[in-house]
Amino acid sequence: MVVASLPWALERPDVLEFYGEHRPAWMADAACHDSGVNFFPERGESLDPARAICGRCPVAPDCLAYALAHVELRGVWAGTGERERVRLRRARA
Repeated sequence: MVVASLPWALERPDVLEFYGEHRPAWMADAACHDSGVNFFPERGESLDPARAICGRCPVAPDCLAYALAHVELRGVWAGTGERERVRLRRARA
């Protein structure tokens, strides 16, 4: 499957840049793919809209594991912001 043809790839530029034309299969079931919510809020903007989508996502556990394993990812993944993921990684170390 080509990521560029998916509408949610435009909402998740880090995914498009990171994968090019390939991505994990679980991403096809992600609630964010057609949400229209900004998963890359600017500093000071609320993460709550993205977190609400993540809260009902069937692949949130896969998403969190993925985001924790890939430190280069930005934005909201599985309801976590970048700082939260740094803390989670430290706690697991």
